[in-house]
Amino acid sequence: MDLKKYITEISDFPKKGIKFKDISPLLANNKALEFVINSFELANAWKIDKIIWLDARGFIFGSILAYKMKLPFIMLRKKGKLPGKCEEISYDLEYWSNTFEVQKNAIKLWDRIAIVDDLLATWGSAKAAVDLVEKLGWNVESLNFVIELESLKWREKFWNKKLISLIKY
Repeated sequence: MDLKKYITEISDFPKKGIKFKDISPLLANNKALEFVINSFELANAWKIDKIIWLDARGFIFGSILAYKMKLPFIMLRKKGKLPGKCEEISYDLEYWSNTFEVQKNAIKLWDRIAIVDDLLATWGSAKAAVDLVEKLGWNVESLNFVIELESLKWREKFWNKKLISLIKY
């Protein structure tokens, strides 16, 4: 399936010079969304124990994938959004900084994790997710993205991880 026809490019959003990849048309098409979820499921079958989805658009794909695979799902949220004892990590993006948190008791030592998000672009959030997960002793088995911006060459940064991306620009 050609998923690119379900992505709209919006110039100068959220700031001048950015060509934002809008996934709204993909989410509005049940066949395209089903294709994304089935592709992630096939790539991760029998290899993972839990799914971590990144705040916020990763929630969409990660929750559906976790439900379909009958696996627990863990939220990696922006700072201050999770109760209880959390571990955190800060990271930079091209136009702001942020902090992720995860509940410390959410995953057992050496659980095999799939990280799910919508876009691999600036590397900041994906790298922070991997670093936080591995800091807690969990094993990142795969990184799953709907879209990868190849020109930024972030795939090379994850040379030792299985990286799945369904649309490449």
